[in-house]
Amino acid sequence: QVQLVESGGGLVQPGGSLRLSCAASGIIFSGYNMGWYRQAPGKQRELVASSTGGTSTYYADSVKGRFTFSRDNAKNTVTLQMNSLKPEDTAVYYCNARNLVSSWRAYWGQGTQVTVSS
Repeated sequence: QVQLVESGGGLVQPGGSLRLSCAASGIIFSGYNMGWYRQAPGKQRELVASSTGGTSTYYADSVKGRFTFSRDNAKNTVTLQMNSLKPEDTAVYYCNARNLVSSWRAYWGQGTQVTVSS
């Protein structure tokens, strides 16, 4: 079965840092667009960062320059390094995998809570 497991969330003060990780199993990792989404209470889920595994990586304007996305196809793992965190970054963060050929084939992790507060 396909499984995406996020880890690394927690409580951090404004200006602090967290590193999220997503471990994938049950898929051919290199065949998927991997990304991080987040959803705050009462708000729509939004794409934070994603990459097909090539040289380009997408970042939402709100996190550009503060967050860094990376993926390791050999280890079936993606990470999101989050620096200079702001209270508005508070959300549940979800790992997503979308097939590069059949885009309707997509999977989600259960999410990890990130809370930025003093």
